[in-house]
Amino acid sequence: MVERSNGTMNSRRRVHVFIAGRVQGVFFRATTRAVAQQLGLTGWVRNLPDGRVEIVAEGPADAVERLLHWTKSGPEGALVTRADVREEPYRGEFSTFRVRG
Repeated sequence: MVERSNGTMNSRRRVHVFIAGRVQGVFFRATTRAVAQQLGLTGWVRNLPDGRVEIVAEGPADAVERLLHWTKSGPEGALVTRADVREEPYRGEFSTFRVRG
């Protein structure tokens, strides 16, 4: 999907990300939500039973890229050892970015 805004092209992007390392118990979800909201992204973040964090994010491609860059280190106290990023078709299905159970 391509949108025009102020005369410029702005493509939309959706990613499904799995973050491994010391990423639970360090406010990774809450900080991800804050960063995503600041970037104007929608989607969700949640902890997985295996200790990873899962993120689905949609929005302007440049903002998604900035979120992905941030996830390489995460919040203070986190130690990211791996980030698996899966590109998915943009759906526009979310209205906010939230923390899921």
